[in-house]
Amino acid sequence: MGCPDRDRLRETFDQDPEGYKRARPTYPAELFDDLAVLAHLGAGSRIVEIGPGTGQATGELARRGYRVTGIELGAGLAALARQRLAAFPDVEIVTSSFETWQPRRAEFDAVVAFTSFHWLDPEVRYERAARLLRRDGVLAIVSTRHVLSEDGDSIFADLQADYRGLMPGADAGPPPHPDAVAGVSDEIDASGRFRTIASRRYLWDVSYTADQYIALLDTYSGHRLLELSKRKLLYARIRKRIEGSTNSTISKSYLATLDIARPASQSPSSHAELDRSSASG
Repeated sequence: MGCPDRDRLRETFDQDPEGYKRARPTYPAELFDDLAVLAHLGAGSRIVEIGPGTGQATGELARRGYRVTGIELGAGLAALARQRLAAFPDVEIVTSSFETWQPRRAEFDAVVAFTSFHWLDPEVRYERAARLLRRDGVLAIVSTRHVLSEDGDSIFADLQADYRGLMPGADAGPPPHPDAVAGVSDEIDASGRFRTIASRRYLWDVSYTADQYIALLDTYSGHRLLELSKRKLLYARIRKRIEGSTNSTISKSYLATLDIARPASQSPSSHAELDRSSASG
């Protein structure tokens, strides 16, 4: 069963597809390299991508020669993704929810999700993914968090004061330390449908001007649902802090975790991919 709050939040991404396309970052090249090796993907591999948005990760998958079917809930996001990926004949963007999509043919080599798996109905997401895969296919989940190291941009601690009172449910403190953020391997294993075979971590920074950072915030579901007058006031306060900083910029640290799993029904493998060591980049 769907969750009204989750459904309402994930539908906000389609309110401004152009803004989403401009503002959302991509992912480190190392992540795609590891995905190819750990999942045994090569040119011609058939992949389902859950929630490609406007194609932030899809383009890199396509450049590696994969045959990608992207399942995108938002019609506007899907339309922009098709334009962006028109040069890749082996990419198909389908406008549908993942929970209800019915492929003409399953037996995919991989189901991948880049910062989208948590939006799916938890009662069916692992079951649906498992049914799409060939016997030795993989599920790859990339989760992304905003984190703050000891030497990170101190402005984020100050920004919490701007959120209090304007955005109910906002975190009471600054972003978590990278070491405090785990991937989803425990959840994967608890599903009973998959077993995690590899996990990796990637840490990188992106510098934003005030305009760029506010444009990014305006693609986030929680901000999109904020009453317009409160949203404008929040953005004005954030702009003032950024423009008053030393370089008039803000540096945001991203942590992406990559967890790769195989269907639990498969027999254990002795391949090196079973190594769950972490790598940072």
